[in-house]
Order: sequence, then structure tokens, then C-alpha cells
Amino acid sequence: MANKLVTLGLQGGGSHGAFTWGVLDRLLEDGRIDIQGISGASAGSMNAVVLAHGFTVGGRDGARQSLKDFWEAVATNTPLAGIAENSTIPRGGEAADGSGPPALKAFLFMTRFFSPYQLNPFDINPLRDILQRQVDFERLRADCRIKLFIAATRASTGTLRLFGTKELTLDALLASACLPALHHSIEIDGEAYWDGGLTANPPVLPLFHQCTANDLILILLQPAPSPQTPSSADEISHRLTEISFSSALSTELRGLVGAKQEAERGLFAFGRLDRRLRRFNFHLIDAQEFMSRLSTLSKANTDAAFIGALRDEGRQRADSWLVDNFRHLGERSSCRVEHLLR
Repeated sequence: MANKLVTLGLQGGGSHGAFTWGVLDRLLEDGRIDIQGISGASAGSMNAVVLAHGFTVGGRDGARQSLKDFWEAVATNTPLAGIAENSTIPRGGEAADGSGPPALKAFLFMTRFFSPYQLNPFDINPLRDILQRQVDFERLRADCRIKLFIAATRASTGTLRLFGTKELTLDALLASACLPALHHSIEIDGEAYWDGGLTANPPVLPLFHQCTANDLILILLQPAPSPQTPSSADEISHRLTEISFSSALSTELRGLVGAKQEAERGLFAFGRLDRRLRRFNFHLIDAQEFMSRLSTLSKANTDAAFIGALRDEGRQRADSWLVDNFRHLGERSSCRVEHLLR
């Protein structure tokens, strides 16, 4: 039996992207799914590029090993971890919500009052060193068969820039994960870029228009909707951040889902676009309840145990999804599209 051809949309979310690592590891291990294209922003783009490079070098096993190497390096070489380790602020154990030790919280608190140009004037970024060691961008551009769509945001206009497989460089990937409160902007050809999650988290339309696979699997990191309205300054700030990193996806999905529903209302599909919309299926792997138990600050927590717990949760969720929904690939959506628009 032929493998199922899919595309993947990988959401960003800092260290919560280790959940996506777990999902991808299980899907690659299963071996019944072929990946035609991947879109990503921020941590999602890291997972996309690292997987694609590993697959280019060593197939499925190479992709799994590449993801493992990347996240294990992140767990021991991140700038925030170094600050927390060397801080004079008293350290304690891990918080129940995954937010990390007091030194990490103190540093993140400081970002409300000081820019990254003040807190990190030399723009030290161990992530650059990790990617330089692990990803051969020249080979990726030349040999990678997976279509990549990596999102970044133009700082000057707030508009989306997509970097395709043939355009990918180290700077393009770092631009996709450049949080303006934590990192210096990344300049490419005279243009300054910020985190891609601000304008597409992840990009969806390129997977529809530039790929032929009829099944899109979204791997999302957002928490379950909260019935409570934020009231404190801290809660309001965190919710505004969540909204800014999810609104673009909602807009893209709403347009695509609406077009699909309109195409399905007709008795006949005369045009190529109508036929494509009718055949297009949505699938979702997430862990909303699990993510709801984690604080927003935990996205900066790269403790190895925390990263491992996220990976394990991702593998478990993917395993359950395969059991329940693999048979739907190529046939129909396995999630209610209305659920994606809540």
C-alpha cells in the first residue's frame, strides 16, 4: 500500500516546540506518511528545517536523529539558561507550571523595561552556533526535496516574508525565531526581520497553493480557550501576546475553510480550484489541556527534563492520532474545521 502524502503546518511557541519534536518523531517512526511540504514560524521553523535537513542527509532515521540532536543541544546551550545559571538571584526548583527557576523569571521580567540591545549588546545567540554546527544550508538548498515555507516578519512594515527551500540561509531561519523583546533584529539584504509568528503561525496558504498533497496536518501549541477574562496587568499582557501569535493563523484558516465550504455547496465542481478545495482535508494534533497547565514563561524554559516531558507528550498525542485518524488521510478531514476557528 502506498504511503499517504501530507503537508505539515508547525506552530511556534518557544521551548513548547519540543512537543512538536515528539509528534514528528512518532510520525517519522511510523513510516506510512510521506511529507511533501512543511511550513513553520519560530520554533516551528526550527523543527521544519532541522527535519528537512536530516531527511535530506539520512532519510527518516536521519530526520529523527537531527531533531533529537537539535533539541538536546537547545536544552544545554541556550542564552537564558546561561543567564539563570550565572545569576546572583537565588535559584530554586522547577515550578509546577514549567515556568522555570527564579533567575529565568527575573530575566524575562527585565525584558519589559530594557531592550535586547541593552540586555545583550553583543547579540550573543547560542542558537546560531547550534544551527551552524547541525545544518548544512548549502546542501539543504541544493538537495532537499521537501518544500519549506519559513515565515519571518518585516520589522519596517509588519508584513509577512516567506523563505522557500531555495532561499534558506542561517539568517533566514534565525529571523523566523527573532523575538523582538529578546533578540536583535536579523538583517537580510538591508531589511530587518522579526519573529514569523507575528504574521503567520504557521503559514497555511502556501501548503494549499504550492503543494499537491490533499491532507494538511496542523501541529499546534496553543492552550485551550479560557473562559476567564484577564484582569491583572500580567494576565492581560500574556493574553495579548497569545492573540498576536494566533490571529494570523485564524485569518488564513477562516478564508480557506470558508472557500472549502462554498465549494462543497455546489452540485458540481467545474474549476480546478473548486476540485482542489473539495479534496482538501484538515487534520489536527495538539494538546490544549496539557498546554493550559503551563505558564507563558515556560516557553523560555529549556531545562532538559521539561523538554523531555514535552517530547513525550507529543509522541503520545501523535500515537493516539495515528490510531484514531490515520485511516482518514486521503478520505476526509479528521477534525471539525469549526474547531480550528474557535
